[in-house]
Amino acid sequence: MLDVLKENKSTTKLGWSLDRREPKFIQLFMPIWKWLYEYYFRVETSGWHHIPTQQKVLFVGSHNGGFAAPDMLMVMYDWFQRFGVEQPVYGLLHPKVWNVSPLLSIMTAKVGAVVAHPKMAVAALRSGASVLVYPGGVQEVFRPYYLRNKIVLAGRKGFIKLALQENVPIVPVISTGAHDTFLVLANCYDIMQQLHKWGMPWFLGIDPEIFPIYLGLPWGVAFGPLPHIPIPVTIRTHVCSPIIFERYGAEAARDREYVNMCYEIVQSQMQQQLDWLVESSSN
Repeated sequence: MLDVLKENKSTTKLGWSLDRREPKFIQLFMPIWKWLYEYYFRVETSGWHHIPTQQKVLFVGSHNGGFAAPDMLMVMYDWFQRFGVEQPVYGLLHPKVWNVSPLLSIMTAKVGAVVAHPKMAVAALRSGASVLVYPGGVQEVFRPYYLRNKIVLAGRKGFIKLALQENVPIVPVISTGAHDTFLVLANCYDIMQQLHKWGMPWFLGIDPEIFPIYLGLPWGVAFGPLPHIPIPVTIRTHVCSPIIFERYGAEAARDREYVNMCYEIVQSQMQQQLDWLVESSSN
């Protein structure tokens, strides 16, 4: 395992190349993910027939459960076990995450993560691969518990422009259950941001963009966006029907009103599907 984690010498920074993805490395984790999928989170999934065959797509996901984001991992496992580890799919990862840990950066790059930057998203799609993006970012995974059944895309519309520019359908991926792995009580980011302006440094020098207070293992009560150990809960995921817009191309991607309209369509459809998934899960 240690040999596998060794980083190949390259002049390209981690996250800025499509060549770091290693199917053999992904295969090493499949037994672990399978156990988590079948026994720990007891995943129930549907809708995979909606993915167009022999066509690249932009997966737009909603994820839950803090930095652990177990629903995201389970969706990745579903993709690998259905389509194989050789069929490329790349996930866009927030630029700040790449600065947290060199080991984490190496592992995520080998699994297929790249920096969440238009350049890398375009490169991945033009290589013929599909791309997975979670626009909501930390604002979504650390949203308060009472908002667990709400889609949070945080107003980020870059994924809309990407889909329009590259002429690819958007396939939403939603989930419920993973936000029950801990209990987010509140977000105190505004207070912490003010303290930072008064001279308090950010941990590791990284602005977390959110500062939750939550109940979770192993901390009990946690202050800040700390990783936690997810408790075993049932996770339900659903791949929605592709969303195809009326217009595509560079001109459409530059049309602010059209981009806003497409964003509202995606958010609305994802919320409708999440409402359906939550309701069907409770029956």
